[in-house]
Amino acid sequence: MTATTGGSTGALEPHAPSATGTATGTTTATGTTTTTGITTAAPAPAARGTADLAARAAQRSIEHLLSRQDAQGWWKGDLETNVTMDAEDLLLRQFLDVRDEETTRAAALHIRGQQRDDGTWATFYGGPGELSATIEAYVALRLAGDRPDEPHMARAAAWIRERGGIAAARVFTRIWLALFGWWKWDDLPQMPPELIFLPKWFPLNIYDFGCWARQTIVPLTVVSAKRPVRPAPFPLDELHTDVRVPNPPKPLAPANTWEGAFQRLDKALHAYHRVAPRRLRRAAMNSAARWIIERQENDGCWGGIQPPAVYSLIALHLLGYDLEHPVMRAGLESLDRFAVRRADGARMIEACQSPVWDTCLAVIALADAGVRPDHPALVRAADWMLGEEIVRPGDWAVRRPGLAPGGWAFEFHNDNYPDIDDTAEVILALRRVRHPHPEQVEAAVRRGANWTAGMQSRDGAWGAFDADNTSPFPNRLPFCDFGEVIDPPSADVTAHVVEMLAHEGKAHHPRTRRGVAWLLAEQEACGAWFGRWGVNYVYGTGSVVPALTAAGLPTSHPAIRRAVAWLESVQNADGGWGEDLRSYREREWIGHGASTASQTAWALLALLAGGERESGAVERGVRWLAETQREDGSWDEPFFTGTGFPWDFSINYHLYRQVFPLTALGRYLHGEPVVGRLGEGA
Repeated sequence: MTATTGGSTGALEPHAPSATGTATGTTTATGTTTTTGITTAAPAPAARGTADLAARAAQRSIEHLLSRQDAQGWWKGDLETNVTMDAEDLLLRQFLDVRDEETTRAAALHIRGQQRDDGTWATFYGGPGELSATIEAYVALRLAGDRPDEPHMARAAAWIRERGGIAAARVFTRIWLALFGWWKWDDLPQMPPELIFLPKWFPLNIYDFGCWARQTIVPLTVVSAKRPVRPAPFPLDELHTDVRVPNPPKPLAPANTWEGAFQRLDKALHAYHRVAPRRLRRAAMNSAARWIIERQENDGCWGGIQPPAVYSLIALHLLGYDLEHPVMRAGLESLDRFAVRRADGARMIEACQSPVWDTCLAVIALADAGVRPDHPALVRAADWMLGEEIVRPGDWAVRRPGLAPGGWAFEFHNDNYPDIDDTAEVILALRRVRHPHPEQVEAAVRRGANWTAGMQSRDGAWGAFDADNTSPFPNRLPFCDFGEVIDPPSADVTAHVVEMLAHEGKAHHPRTRRGVAWLLAEQEACGAWFGRWGVNYVYGTGSVVPALTAAGLPTSHPAIRRAVAWLESVQNADGGWGEDLRSYREREWIGHGASTASQTAWALLALLAGGERESGAVERGVRWLAETQREDGSWDEPFFTGTGFPWDFSINYHLYRQVFPLTALGRYLHGEPVVGRLGEGA
């Protein structure tokens, strides 16, 4: 198989499995082995105190993580985002007339529990109040029966009015309100369903959007065309700055600016809505419906994420699919599986579920901490991951039609959208397991590595889901104010791919060298790398440095030294590292924030890969991890260190606080992992 990506060479050639299977090696020459199969290297005398702390913390963490594995072999932590998920779930049920008292009560309990003292809701722990989230939470609580004159509701409404009211909310929030007549459809940006007919080479065709935006926008074009209005159960006058003029007019930007040009395009689309040929529009909506149904997963969801699911259900219902139709029934049932029940009866909706991601990271952590490669837990995890491989084309094939499939998605079910980041990390995890059927692992790894390599973008780097998804136009649409809507290459994904390719013996392959060159060019002047899918520069740097050293850069390389110096400069006084989500908007927050277990681990992974095992910074970081560990072997981490869209959509992966600290402790104790066969990359 030959990939045709950006003019670089073709597919990776397979290598022979190592004689010892696919076990993880270590750089240490001596050590002791416990009865649980965990090998602990003998530390240098000067570091023995810290090493002893690290060894005890690692052992407790191993036991804790092993206890959380599902019988089928996977791990999954809660994926916590913000209350818009819960509010929109209630609004969907209200729209479809399936909202019940028990679900409403449980959702409202969770939403109330997330309200801040000033009456607002934030989109991440410790963050500022956010207007759209506060409006949606307020409306959800009104559905649950909370009165507008209750103190917590009055505080929220006053804050909303002070910040411009509903008129200042994001487009998606106003779409939800338009469904019940609380906002006018004419006062929303237009996105016509005829978009589905644009050829793949034409600007603003649906494949110019990132996969998450594409799956959301296609059903919303139907909703935008149909403009439904359900009877509102109550007014929302208290959320307007002026009830008489709920949408104050705003002047257009100059026509010679991108903003002005797209504002005028939106006006043209509004005019087209009034005169759209009925047969063409009906054909477009029917094509959109087929597109949506073709992408429904076996579990009934769409793309494994909540937003496309709720909008797809609304769109199909508007096109005549009743609630008993198999597509609708499966879709509604899938949303129930996104609910996490708390001990107090509260119900939290996950925006997504992360079993593949959590499982591969857990395997890497356990293996790097010394769990033997044929441990039953690792073999079970490998079996489960092998069963999750995706071997059929998806939307990615639009840009890479000649590329053979072979990858992994993030979720339980998402065959249309395997992602490059998960695939790279799954391969790194599988290579750490001594599987009883190594030929199965070898075949899956070969397919995954070839697919990943073929998804390289023209600039030499990798995005998360698509190749060359870099059009400048989608983000400029007035409709697209909900976060990132394209999928350009990022340093963290590229680093994970480079690390995987290097461990597959392809450190000198032209694809890998182009990836390394891209990473070196992307380093910030301060020495850090931007983190697209984790917060933020600590995550980016923690991803890139291990990749560069795996690819053969010496620890003396100027890029590595700059990264080490930056990490040492932003270490907190307590010995840990932290970075607030505000670093995506305010430079003074870069590298700064309360210490967290996951971010401390990311910094340590970079420092260890950079040859700093004996440094004071590493010793203080390791001690911080050991001293903040709970008795049960876990860590507490209320802060959000994951990223869906930088700043706009933040994630608290509840397993991050377990897997990354264990990985860092393991590498501190045992050295950098030697995975697979480091042939030409050694």
